[in-house]
Amino acid sequence: MSFWTRHQAFEKNSIILIVGILLVIAIGGLVEITPLFYLKSTIEAVDGVRPYTPLELAGRNVYVREGCYLCHSQMIRPLRDEVERYGHFSLAAESMFDHPFQWGSKRTGPDLARVGAKYSDDWHVTHLTNPRAIVPPSVMPGYPFLAQTEVDPDTIADHMRTLRTVGVPYTDDQIANAAADMKAQADPDNAGTDAFTKRYAKAVVRNFDGKTGTPTEMDALIAYLQMLGTLVDFKIYNEKANLR
Repeated sequence: MSFWTRHQAFEKNSIILIVGILLVIAIGGLVEITPLFYLKSTIEAVDGVRPYTPLELAGRNVYVREGCYLCHSQMIRPLRDEVERYGHFSLAAESMFDHPFQWGSKRTGPDLARVGAKYSDDWHVTHLTNPRAIVPPSVMPGYPFLAQTEVDPDTIADHMRTLRTVGVPYTDDQIANAAADMKAQADPDNAGTDAFTKRYAKAVVRNFDGKTGTPTEMDALIAYLQMLGTLVDFKIYNEKANLR
């Protein structure tokens, strides 16, 4: 029996064709999925990456709540035009503590994966209050109310505890001091600043919105934006690339 004769069985009998398709998909799926069960992690560990501080986490919640991800992606693709404009392409480890991740698929505004430390806090305050004061043709809405809305320190510990159940390595000490750490990061004169910086490496401590008192959502959002892309030393990766 020739190959073409045998193949006619699939062409003329839809049931046999469906069974054949399912069999091929099952084999292919097993080949792709089975090795993952033997890997401790599919993400390569990268020095410097840490969980968000309580204030940064609160800012990320504001970012998600206001739908910022709908116009701003947070994933630089390994394409020349993207790397030259935004910086080193994104590493999987940079999003390992994101639930949900903020990669995005649309850019009405620029990618924000490397926006940290690119602009001053005052720039962010002005831009978030009235985007057209910075970029006249901007279609981004203003968020002046963020500067008038205080963050809620009573719920952040529960959020961190929930994230720990899905793999974010928050310690008992970090969770217990969540409310205090939130206030300490936005107040350089706070007595708990030293303890805070020991719990969170590379965390920036300053008054982000320029106002004294309880941290606002403006403080939190700027703290989040200012850390994006700052945790990993990409000079190491660039040096390795130049050596190749």
